[in-house]
Amino acid sequence: MRVLVIGSGAREHALLLALRRDPEVDALAIAPGNAGTAAVADQYDVDITSGEAVAKLAQKLESDLVVIGPEVPLVLGVADAVRSAGIACFGPTKDAARIEGSKAFAKDVMAAAGVRTARSEVVDNPARLDAALDRFGPPGGESAWVVKDDGLAAGKGVVVTTDRAAARAHAASLLDSGHPVLLESFLDGPEVSLFCVVDGESVVPLLPAQDFKRVGDNDSGPNTGGMGAYAPLPWLPDGVVTRIVDDIVKPVAAELVKRGSSFSGLLYAGLAITSQGPAVVEFNCRFGDPETQSVLALLETSMGRLLFAAATGALADEPPLQWRDGAAVTVVLAAENYPARPRVGDVITGSEADGVLHAGTNRRDDGAVVSSGGRVLSVVGTGTDLSAARDAAYALIKSIRLPGSHFRSDIALAAAEGRITL
Repeated sequence: MRVLVIGSGAREHALLLALRRDPEVDALAIAPGNAGTAAVADQYDVDITSGEAVAKLAQKLESDLVVIGPEVPLVLGVADAVRSAGIACFGPTKDAARIEGSKAFAKDVMAAAGVRTARSEVVDNPARLDAALDRFGPPGGESAWVVKDDGLAAGKGVVVTTDRAAARAHAASLLDSGHPVLLESFLDGPEVSLFCVVDGESVVPLLPAQDFKRVGDNDSGPNTGGMGAYAPLPWLPDGVVTRIVDDIVKPVAAELVKRGSSFSGLLYAGLAITSQGPAVVEFNCRFGDPETQSVLALLETSMGRLLFAAATGALADEPPLQWRDGAAVTVVLAAENYPARPRVGDVITGSEADGVLHAGTNRRDDGAVVSSGGRVLSVVGTGTDLSAARDAAYALIKSIRLPGSHFRSDIALAAAEGRITL
């Protein structure tokens, strides 16, 4: 099988490594990739937002399968162009990708499917903002205001705050930029990320994971694209994943089929395990970063075969997934000043060790690896349990040098110490 992966982040690097372990995959390519993925797959420069360009590259490479990693090309319909060229594609259609591209659309689908989620209201007029804020947040009984960009925001369009002025400022800035605002009630309880491979109404869950959005230890500072993750979740009771699949993911998948927007690809459910049970925080239309790095580190099932089965309508015939024992912890190394405008162009040392996945990196003409984005690298540690996996991840990240870089020191710590309860 010849596979082309689209993207340039640590998520795509993790996908390539999982595919490379698959004996059924004969050739790997990535576009555009980064300094790390070049060691794993043939690398090509392409405009990943152009369906025509991606489809032409896939044809040129005689690809059997195209795997689209990022949300932007999916929301723009790149998967549709690949399929129109007669090539199997792991990634939803433009219509189905609205489950991430528009939070209002996702809320409508969930309402029709009878899925538990936060109550919400879309505000598209600044004149309605103050009255809407009064219906949410602390005065309304919730412990915080939740203000979201209705469209794509790379994980950074959300503000959760007890400060009404801060909530209003974020909402006003979105409206001033022409972006509708989604206000939500606050959901209590720990969060879970559940990836599900979906083919119409067939749903295959992967291991549950938990990620860390805030930039600083103890969940301090602004939201980011994700500063770390771990899998599996020792505190999540048996049967909860089955309940999430049966009560949330399958009804949403069925509703999309009913609407003529059948989903084929990776449906990511971000959930809060509340006192009333699981409730949806958000849906994404692709693998999430950094959870992907932890989850795929534990997968033993043939990755290429699994993704190809979903892309060709044969997912229901696949055997149960197989997983390694133990745990995996991912820690993100971020550039100075991230999540604001990051410092770039600095030389990185120690970035080519096993367990290091590249995201915002380039290679200079002299061979040096340099930073080129905010989240520069992810490191993945595995072990017999979370404590051992944490030890491995932090030993690795401390061996990497990047001027001004920072990372969280508490990824998976509360879970390893048994401090997460429902």
